[in-house]
This record gives sequence, structure tokens and C-alpha cells, in this order.
Amino acid sequence: MTEKEEKTLSERRFYKAEQEVGFADQQGGTLQTEHPAYQLAFRDTDFLLRDELRPVRFQLELLKTEMLLEEAQIGSTLVFYGSARIPSPEKCESVLAAAKTDEEKAVAERLAAKAKYYDEARRLSHLASQCAVVEKGMRQFVVCSGGGPGIMEAANRGASEVGAESLGLNIVLPHEQAPNPYVTPRLSFQFHYFALRKMHFLLRARGVAVFPGGFGTLDEFLEMLTLIQTGKMRRIPILLYGREFWNRIVNFEALAEEGVINRRDLELFHWCETAEDGWSVIREFYDLDCG
Repeated sequence: MTEKEEKTLSERRFYKAEQEVGFADQQGGTLQTEHPAYQLAFRDTDFLLRDELRPVRFQLELLKTEMLLEEAQIGSTLVFYGSARIPSPEKCESVLAAAKTDEEKAVAERLAAKAKYYDEARRLSHLASQCAVVEKGMRQFVVCSGGGPGIMEAANRGASEVGAESLGLNIVLPHEQAPNPYVTPRLSFQFHYFALRKMHFLLRARGVAVFPGGFGTLDEFLEMLTLIQTGKMRRIPILLYGREFWNRIVNFEALAEEGVINRRDLELFHWCETAEDGWSVIREFYDLDCG
């Protein structure tokens, strides 16, 4: 710090963390300085990975994404949920060819039939990304997906095709998984905790498009419905794609008939089949001029 800086009231008196790291790196090697115990706590990976540090890792995972999205001026998002297994139309042939047994062939045919939803997710992403709403200096309705293949890829791909940025909130899994190539690199995040990933999906969500999917999609969809039903989250447009699929795996009417939900809870989501169906619901909800 120069003499002039020392006399400036606004100049900080404590060194920044990166400066302290530089000082630490200049220290000579001794038995003491080379032992892990002497490492600065925030540079000691083994220490940060201890079970007792889980609350700290929770906070770091919450803060990193929040701060970087704020810096990127992401005000709100349109979130896409859906199966990683639904192929793009151009991959249907290879999916069908890979099936060997009768059961595998039947499953492959059902997945290939759902490729239409890949296209609808892609086109919905086009519509949202071309809207380009800016409010209070922040970008609105930025496309956000789980960052993986299938419906997630379709969402990011749609944004990329119209020159727009999009988010990918990926998750570490025991088997190999990498972000799809259409996610904007500076908006591609990796999570350890499912809970914090789901929180980030909804913190900025101003609309959610739910396409056919499995356990993960069901988990995300039903948690969101519960948050809105119980008043923990304000209502947003929820677009549910694939009425035939969803009514086959979830008997919504039976839930109301049995009295375990209120019949008006069935109005928390909107049935959709096309990109235009979904975007018109969002436009009407927020009184948007674009699209």
C-alpha cells in the first residue's frame, strides 16, 4: 500500500484473500509449513471435504451460482424439466437400431415417439430466447435446463440456435455425465447437492415447462407443485407437456376424488402440446407483447 493509499479513508486495511495466498506461497519450506495443518483453511481441500464441513459446502454451492448469475445479469428464467432419455428426431434411428430384445424394441419405440417433445422444447426455447425482455437492467426468461441430454439439450439448443445464452445446472453422478454442448460455458454450473440444484432452478423461475420424464422430473415437478400449493412459493405458469403420458403415470383426477388434494389444485398447471401453447400461457400470465 502506498503512502497516498494509506491516507485514503475508503482504502481497505485488510488484505484480500488472494493477496494473502500470495504471501503464503512466498514462505520458505520447513517441516511445519509443508504439513497440511499449516495450509490456509480455504485452500485445504481435504479439510473442506470433511463431513463436518457439509454446512460450509452447502453455503458455497448456494453462493457461487447466485453470485455468478447476478454478475451475468440474469433476472429470471424459463426452466425446462424432462427426460434425459428422449432422443432428438435425428437420433431416433440409432435408438431403435440399438434395441435387441422385444422389450427393448418396445421401449425404444416409445422413446422415439416422444422425440416430438424434443422439437417442442427446442421451439419453446426459441420463442422465449427471442423475446429478450430486459427489466431493471436484468435479462428475463433466460432458458435454464439441467444441462444434460434429451429434453435438457433441446432447451439449450433452442437458445443457442437464435444466438441467446442459456443456463445448465448439472449434477455430479456416479456415472459419467457432462454438460450438453449448447449450454453457455459461463452459465454452466455443477452441483453436488440435489437440494441446492433444485433451489436454484426455482429461485429465478418465472415459468417452468415440464416434459415427459422419470423419477427426476417427477421429483422436480411435484416439489414445485407442493411449494405453490402450500403457499411457500408464489404462483408461476407451469406448462405440462404430454397429457396422455402424464395421465398414464399420475392419476391427478384420483388425487382430487380421494380428497388428498383440492380440485382447484389441478389448476396449478396448464396442459400443453406445442411450443405455441406454452408460450401463449406465459405471454398471457405476464401480459407480454413479444412473440
